[in-house]
Amino acid sequence: MKILVIRFSSIGDIVLTTPIVRALKTQLPNCEIHFITKKAFAGILEHNPNIDHLFTIEKSISEVLSSLKAEKYDYVIDLHRNTRTLSLKLKLGRPSFSFPKLNLSKWLLVNFKYQSMPQLHVVDRYFKAVEKLGVKNDLQPCEFFIQTTDEVNVENSIGLVPKSYISIAIGAQFATKRMPFNKLEEIIQAVDFPIVLIGGPTDKKLAEMLVERFPLKKLINACGAYNLAQSASIVQQSAVLLSNDTGMMHIASCFEIPIVSVWGNTVPELGMYPYFPANENAYSIHQVNDLKCRPCSKIGFKECPKKHFNCMQLQKSDEIIKDLERQFR
Repeated sequence: MKILVIRFSSIGDIVLTTPIVRALKTQLPNCEIHFITKKAFAGILEHNPNIDHLFTIEKSISEVLSSLKAEKYDYVIDLHRNTRTLSLKLKLGRPSFSFPKLNLSKWLLVNFKYQSMPQLHVVDRYFKAVEKLGVKNDLQPCEFFIQTTDEVNVENSIGLVPKSYISIAIGAQFATKRMPFNKLEEIIQAVDFPIVLIGGPTDKKLAEMLVERFPLKKLINACGAYNLAQSASIVQQSAVLLSNDTGMMHIASCFEIPIVSVWGNTVPELGMYPYFPANENAYSIHQVNDLKCRPCSKIGFKECPKKHFNCMQLQKSDEIIKDLERQFR
């Protein structure tokens, strides 16, 4: 049996497809798994042993369409479900299954604050796409595979012993998902153990400002200095991760690292909270409840549409700090 799995973006969403890929590979005899995604996200999947072939595109499915047609798939599993994936499925003409995306429920929640979303993680909704094949959730974590060349020796590179520090993922694709500088200040000020700031090149300036603000603390800026897999390696060796609603949160769950998550304009009810199927005590969620403007988007904005950013500014830093200390122990 040959199966094509589709998920084009983004980091967290793709990481959350890995339990489905693993279940297909392990539960269906002689199953060959192919996966198609955007080239920018290939690194998340290219070392996954459950994937036999990875197709990537820059912009258009036409870049690989002839190759995909030649594979003559038995089934196509659509874990993205948009107009592009519909077009691809029609062109391939193979039996296909998709998951309940619940766009209407999301729209009602964002625009009218009417909650009709099921209390179900998106991974469980992804599994709806494969249930007709007899594939079931194995209740194991997501997977992110780090090659030996990307494993970071934290003692040599940042002068810390594994499990002796916390990681803080300070970035996110959208500003309304990010903890503001003053909230990070409050948390860092109160934390006594070493901290590593995790993020990409665009987060480097914010990290530099924080390091400059706390010259006497063991505060290390790793933003922009490591690729995604290397950053994941640093997080894997930390005692706990403090994170916004972002891709690194989902990567950390692959290693079952305790997570303290902080939510701005998005809400866990959308189904993208940390995935710990066997241990819900391994993560906590911090959010400002009863805000009439929240959620204002299912993804995020460059700035708060209301200009006050209360979904982050009203976060209770003392409760976040207590959770960090509890998880660190």
